Amino acid sequence: MTQDRSSSALLKAGVVGAGVFGGYHAKKYVELEGVTLAGVYDVDLARAEALAGPLGARAFDDIDAFLAAVDVVTVAAPAVHHAAPALAALKAGKPVYSEKPIACAPEDADKMVAAAAKAGVPLACGHQERVVFQAMGLLDIPEQPLRLEAVRRGTPSDRNLDVSVVLDLMIHDIDLALALCDGEPIAVEGEGAITRSTSLDWVKAEATFDNGFTALFDSSRVAESRERTMKVVYPSGEVEIDFLARTFRNTTPFPLIENFTETPAGKDPLGLSVAGFLKAVRGESPRPVVTGGEAARALDLALAVEQAVEG
Repeated sequence: MTQDRSSSALLKAGVVGAGVFGGYHAKKYVELEGVTLAGVYDVDLARAEALAGPLGARAFDDIDAFLAAVDVVTVAAPAVHHAAPALAALKAGKPVYSEKPIACAPEDADKMVAAAAKAGVPLACGHQERVVFQAMGLLDIPEQPLRLEAVRRGTPSDRNLDVSVVLDLMIHDIDLALALCDGEPIAVEGEGAITRSTSLDWVKAEATFDNGFTALFDSSRVAESRERTMKVVYPSGEVEIDFLARTFRNTTPFPLIENFTETPAGKDPLGLSVAGFLKAVRGESPRPVVTGGEAARALDLALAVEQAVEG
Protein backbone atom coordinates (compact mmCIF):
# COMPACT_ATOMS: atom_id res chain seq x y z
CA MET A 1 0.00 0.00 0.00
CA THR A 2 1.44 3.39 -0.95
CA GLN A 3 1.67 6.17 1.56
CA ASP A 4 -0.69 9.12 1.22
CA ARG A 5 1.47 12.16 0.53
CA SER A 6 -1.38 14.38 -0.65
CA SER A 7 -1.65 17.97 0.50
CA SER A 8 -4.25 16.97 3.09
CA ALA A 9 -2.08 14.33 4.76
CA LEU A 10 0.11 15.21 7.72
CA LEU A 11 3.62 14.13 6.77
CA LYS A 12 5.80 12.51 9.42
CA ALA A 13 9.33 13.86 9.10
CA GLY A 14 12.55 12.39 10.38
CA VAL A 15 15.98 13.98 10.75
CA VAL A 16 19.25 12.05 10.51
CA GLY A 17 21.92 13.71 12.63
CA ALA A 18 21.41 15.41 15.99
CA GLY A 19 24.08 18.08 15.63
CA VAL A 20 23.72 21.78 14.92
CA PHE A 21 22.23 21.43 11.44
CA GLY A 22 20.04 18.55 12.55
CA GLY A 23 18.63 20.90 15.16
CA TYR A 24 17.88 23.56 12.54
CA HIS A 25 16.01 21.09 10.37
CA ALA A 26 14.14 19.47 13.24
CA LYS A 27 12.84 22.86 14.37
CA LYS A 28 11.71 23.72 10.83
CA TYR A 29 9.59 20.57 10.74
CA VAL A 30 8.05 21.65 14.05
CA GLU A 31 7.29 25.13 12.66
CA LEU A 32 5.97 24.25 9.19
CA GLU A 33 2.34 23.37 8.51
CA GLY A 34 1.27 19.98 7.20
CA VAL A 35 4.22 18.14 8.72
CA THR A 36 5.20 16.88 12.13
CA LEU A 37 8.61 15.92 13.48
CA ALA A 38 8.24 12.20 14.18
CA GLY A 39 11.82 11.07 14.76
CA VAL A 40 15.49 11.92 15.11
CA TYR A 41 18.17 9.34 14.29
CA ASP A 42 21.76 9.49 15.49
CA VAL A 43 24.35 6.80 16.14
CA ASP A 44 24.58 8.39 19.61
CA LEU A 45 21.15 7.72 21.13
CA ALA A 46 21.71 10.25 23.92
CA ARG A 47 22.30 13.00 21.34
CA ALA A 48 19.18 11.95 19.46
CA GLU A 49 17.14 12.05 22.68
CA ALA A 50 18.50 15.47 23.60
CA LEU A 51 17.18 16.89 20.32
CA ALA A 52 14.03 14.83 19.88
CA GLY A 53 12.69 14.93 23.44
CA PRO A 54 12.03 18.69 23.82
CA LEU A 55 10.44 18.74 20.35
CA GLY A 56 8.05 15.89 21.10
CA ALA A 57 9.68 13.40 18.74
CA ARG A 58 11.10 9.90 19.18
CA ALA A 59 14.82 9.22 19.28
CA PHE A 60 16.36 6.36 17.32
CA ASP A 61 19.75 4.72 16.93
CA ASP A 62 18.35 1.97 14.67
CA ILE A 63 18.04 3.21 11.08
CA ASP A 64 15.43 0.62 10.05
CA ALA A 65 13.13 1.44 12.96
CA PHE A 66 13.60 5.13 12.24
CA LEU A 67 12.69 4.77 8.57
CA ALA A 68 9.61 2.74 9.45
CA ALA A 69 8.37 5.62 11.61
CA VAL A 70 8.68 8.47 9.10
CA ASP A 71 7.41 9.53 5.66
CA VAL A 72 10.17 11.96 4.65
CA VAL A 73 13.81 12.23 5.71
CA THR A 74 16.30 15.06 6.11
CA VAL A 75 19.94 14.00 6.25
CA ALA A 76 21.90 16.49 8.33
CA ALA A 77 24.72 14.27 9.58
CA PRO A 78 28.37 15.21 8.93
CA ALA A 79 29.02 15.42 5.20
CA VAL A 80 31.05 12.23 5.03
CA HIS A 81 28.00 10.35 6.35
CA HIS A 82 25.33 11.77 4.01
CA ALA A 83 25.23 8.98 1.45
CA ALA A 84 24.53 5.85 3.54
CA PRO A 85 21.39 7.00 5.38
CA ALA A 86 20.12 8.83 2.29
CA LEU A 87 20.43 5.68 0.20
CA ALA A 88 18.75 3.61 2.90
CA ALA A 89 15.84 6.07 2.99
CA LEU A 90 15.50 6.25 -0.78
CA LYS A 91 15.58 2.47 -1.12
CA ALA A 92 12.78 2.39 1.46
CA GLY A 93 10.78 4.73 -0.76
CA LYS A 94 11.22 7.83 1.42
CA PRO A 95 11.75 11.28 -0.15
CA VAL A 96 15.06 12.75 1.01
CA TYR A 97 16.35 16.26 1.66
CA SER A 98 20.13 16.11 2.08
CA GLU A 99 22.20 18.91 3.47
CA LYS A 100 25.03 19.98 1.18
CA PRO A 101 27.18 18.55 -0.17
CA ILE A 102 24.82 15.84 -1.32
CA ALA A 103 27.69 13.35 -0.90
CA CYS A 104 31.48 13.36 -0.87
CA ALA A 105 32.02 10.94 -3.76
CA PRO A 106 30.45 11.30 -7.22
CA GLU A 107 29.49 7.63 -7.36
CA ASP A 108 27.49 8.04 -4.12
CA ALA A 109 25.69 11.09 -5.51
CA ASP A 110 24.89 9.17 -8.70
CA LYS A 111 23.54 6.25 -6.64
CA MET A 112 21.31 8.63 -4.69
CA VAL A 113 19.92 10.23 -7.86
CA ALA A 114 19.30 6.80 -9.37
CA ALA A 115 17.65 5.48 -6.21
CA ALA A 116 15.31 8.49 -6.06
CA ALA A 117 14.36 8.01 -9.72
CA LYS A 118 13.72 4.29 -9.18
CA ALA A 119 11.54 4.98 -6.13
CA GLY A 120 9.75 7.85 -7.86
CA VAL A 121 10.38 10.24 -4.95
CA PRO A 122 11.99 13.70 -4.73
CA LEU A 123 15.64 14.09 -3.78
CA ALA A 124 16.49 17.63 -2.68
CA CYS A 125 19.69 19.28 -1.48
CA GLY A 126 20.15 22.18 0.91
CA HIS A 127 21.91 24.72 -1.27
CA GLN A 128 19.91 27.46 0.41
CA GLU A 129 21.64 30.41 -1.24
CA ARG A 130 19.56 29.46 -4.30
CA VAL A 131 16.49 30.60 -2.32
CA VAL A 132 18.15 33.99 -1.81
CA PHE A 133 18.84 34.26 -5.56
CA GLN A 134 15.19 33.48 -6.27
CA ALA A 135 14.05 36.05 -3.71
CA MET A 136 16.23 38.69 -5.41
CA GLY A 137 14.93 37.79 -8.86
CA LEU A 138 18.46 37.08 -10.08
CA LEU A 139 17.51 33.76 -11.66
CA ASP A 140 15.01 35.61 -13.87
CA ILE A 141 17.57 37.82 -15.65
CA PRO A 142 17.18 36.86 -19.35
CA GLU A 143 20.88 37.15 -20.18
CA GLN A 144 23.69 34.68 -19.84
CA PRO A 145 26.43 36.05 -17.56
CA LEU A 146 29.96 36.55 -18.83
CA ARG A 147 31.80 36.27 -15.54
CA LEU A 148 31.24 35.51 -11.87
CA GLU A 149 33.52 36.39 -8.98
CA ALA A 150 32.65 34.85 -5.60
CA VAL A 151 34.36 35.37 -2.25
CA ARG A 152 33.29 33.26 0.74
CA ARG A 153 35.56 33.48 3.75
CA GLY A 154 34.98 32.37 7.31
CA THR A 155 36.95 32.52 10.54
CA PRO A 156 38.44 29.37 12.09
CA SER A 157 35.91 26.91 13.50
CA ASP A 158 35.98 23.30 14.64
CA ARG A 159 32.89 22.46 12.59
CA ASN A 160 32.82 20.73 9.17
CA LEU A 161 36.51 19.82 9.23
CA ASP A 162 35.60 16.38 7.87
CA VAL A 163 35.61 17.93 4.39
CA SER A 164 37.66 20.58 2.58
CA VAL A 165 36.72 24.24 2.36
CA VAL A 166 35.62 23.46 -1.21
CA LEU A 167 32.88 21.08 -0.05
CA ASP A 168 32.16 23.14 3.07
CA LEU A 169 31.93 26.72 1.72
CA MET A 170 32.85 27.05 -1.95
CA ILE A 171 30.19 24.58 -3.08
CA HIS A 172 27.53 27.20 -2.30
CA ASP A 173 29.00 29.50 -4.94
CA ILE A 174 29.61 26.63 -7.34
CA ASP A 175 25.90 25.77 -7.20
CA LEU A 176 24.97 29.42 -7.81
CA ALA A 177 27.32 29.65 -10.79
CA LEU A 178 25.82 26.52 -12.31
CA ALA A 179 22.31 27.86 -11.70
CA LEU A 180 23.12 31.08 -13.58
CA CYS A 181 25.05 29.60 -16.50
CA ASP A 182 23.69 27.29 -19.20
CA GLY A 183 27.16 26.11 -20.20
CA GLU A 184 29.26 23.19 -19.02
CA PRO A 185 32.62 23.56 -17.24
CA ILE A 186 35.50 22.44 -19.45
CA ALA A 187 38.61 23.51 -17.51
CA VAL A 188 39.49 24.21 -13.88
CA GLU A 189 42.61 25.75 -12.35
CA GLY A 190 43.25 26.32 -8.67
CA GLU A 191 45.59 26.86 -5.76
CA GLY A 192 45.17 26.33 -2.03
CA ALA A 193 46.65 25.05 1.19
CA ILE A 194 46.08 22.99 4.30
CA THR A 195 46.79 25.13 7.36
CA ARG A 196 44.88 23.78 10.37
CA SER A 197 43.07 20.58 9.39
CA THR A 198 43.67 17.47 7.28
CA SER A 199 42.09 18.93 4.12
CA LEU A 200 42.22 22.17 2.15
CA ASP A 201 41.46 25.23 4.29
CA TRP A 202 41.69 27.93 1.62
CA VAL A 203 41.28 27.68 -2.13
CA LYS A 204 41.20 30.02 -5.10
CA ALA A 205 39.94 28.53 -8.35
CA GLU A 206 38.86 29.49 -11.85
CA ALA A 207 36.42 27.47 -13.94
CA THR A 208 36.00 28.04 -17.66
CA PHE A 209 32.78 27.00 -19.39
CA ASP A 210 32.12 25.93 -22.98
CA ASN A 211 30.02 29.04 -23.67
CA GLY A 212 32.79 31.44 -22.62
CA PHE A 213 31.55 32.01 -19.08
CA THR A 214 34.26 32.22 -16.41
CA ALA A 215 33.73 31.68 -12.67
CA LEU A 216 36.28 32.68 -10.04
CA PHE A 217 35.93 31.24 -6.56
CA ASP A 218 37.81 32.37 -3.44
CA SER A 219 37.01 30.47 -0.24
CA SER A 220 38.69 30.26 3.14
CA ARG A 221 37.82 28.97 6.60
CA VAL A 222 40.94 30.44 8.20
CA ALA A 223 40.29 34.12 7.43
CA GLU A 224 40.59 36.93 9.98
CA SER A 225 37.04 38.08 9.28
CA ARG A 226 33.95 36.85 7.49
CA GLU A 227 33.31 37.94 3.90
CA ARG A 228 30.68 36.68 1.47
CA THR A 229 30.35 38.62 -1.75
CA MET A 230 29.61 37.94 -5.38
CA LYS A 231 29.84 39.95 -8.61
CA VAL A 232 28.06 38.73 -11.71
CA VAL A 233 28.97 40.47 -14.97
CA TYR A 234 26.39 40.48 -17.79
CA PRO A 235 26.61 41.98 -21.29
CA SER A 236 24.35 44.81 -20.10
CA GLY A 237 25.75 45.49 -16.63
CA GLU A 238 26.75 44.03 -13.28
CA VAL A 239 25.15 42.77 -10.09
CA GLU A 240 27.22 42.95 -6.90
CA ILE A 241 25.91 41.14 -3.84
CA ASP A 242 26.96 41.30 -0.20
CA PHE A 243 25.47 38.18 1.40
CA LEU A 244 26.35 39.28 4.94
CA ALA A 245 24.83 42.75 4.62
CA ARG A 246 22.09 41.23 2.42
CA THR A 247 22.35 44.09 -0.07
CA PHE A 248 23.10 44.35 -3.77
CA ARG A 249 23.99 46.87 -6.50
CA ASN A 250 22.47 46.38 -9.94
CA THR A 251 23.58 48.23 -13.10
CA THR A 252 21.74 45.92 -15.53
CA PRO A 253 18.46 47.12 -17.08
CA PHE A 254 16.65 44.19 -15.47
CA PRO A 255 14.80 44.98 -12.22
CA LEU A 256 15.65 43.03 -9.09
CA ILE A 257 13.65 42.92 -5.86
CA GLU A 258 15.12 45.63 -3.63
CA ASN A 259 13.32 44.53 -0.47
CA PHE A 260 14.05 40.83 -0.93
CA THR A 261 15.19 40.59 2.71
CA GLU A 262 11.60 41.34 3.75
CA THR A 263 10.10 38.52 1.69
CA PRO A 264 9.44 35.11 3.30
CA ALA A 265 12.27 33.60 1.26
CA GLY A 266 14.65 36.41 2.17
CA LYS A 267 13.84 36.11 5.86
CA ASP A 268 14.04 32.33 6.10
CA PRO A 269 15.91 30.60 3.24
CA LEU A 270 16.10 27.29 5.11
CA GLY A 271 12.37 27.31 5.83
CA LEU A 272 11.53 28.04 2.19
CA SER A 273 13.95 25.35 1.01
CA VAL A 274 12.40 22.72 3.27
CA ALA A 275 8.88 23.91 2.37
CA GLY A 276 9.79 23.58 -1.31
CA PHE A 277 10.89 20.00 -0.67
CA LEU A 278 7.58 19.21 1.03
CA LYS A 279 5.62 20.74 -1.86
CA ALA A 280 7.49 18.46 -4.25
CA VAL A 281 6.72 15.49 -1.99
CA ARG A 282 3.01 16.33 -2.04
CA GLY A 283 2.98 16.89 -5.80
CA GLU A 284 2.22 20.60 -5.37
CA SER A 285 5.48 21.52 -7.13
CA PRO A 286 7.25 19.73 -9.99
CA ARG A 287 10.60 19.89 -8.18
CA PRO A 288 12.36 21.04 -5.00
CA VAL A 289 14.43 24.22 -4.98
CA VAL A 290 17.62 22.27 -5.72
CA THR A 291 17.36 18.76 -7.14
CA GLY A 292 19.63 15.85 -6.44
CA GLY A 293 20.88 15.99 -10.01
CA GLU A 294 21.84 19.65 -9.66
CA ALA A 295 23.58 18.94 -6.36
CA ALA A 296 25.50 16.07 -7.98
CA ARG A 297 26.61 18.46 -10.72
CA ALA A 298 27.85 20.95 -8.12
CA LEU A 299 29.72 18.13 -6.40
CA ASP A 300 31.41 17.16 -9.66
CA LEU A 301 32.74 20.68 -10.18
CA ALA A 302 33.77 20.97 -6.52
CA LEU A 303 35.78 17.76 -6.77
CA ALA A 304 37.34 19.03 -10.01
CA VAL A 305 38.48 22.11 -8.08
CA GLU A 306 40.02 19.92 -5.38
CA GLN A 307 41.80 17.86 -7.99
CA ALA A 308 43.13 20.98 -9.72
CA VAL A 309 44.55 22.24 -6.43
CA GLU A 310 45.97 18.95 -5.20
CA GLY A 311 47.29 17.91 -8.61
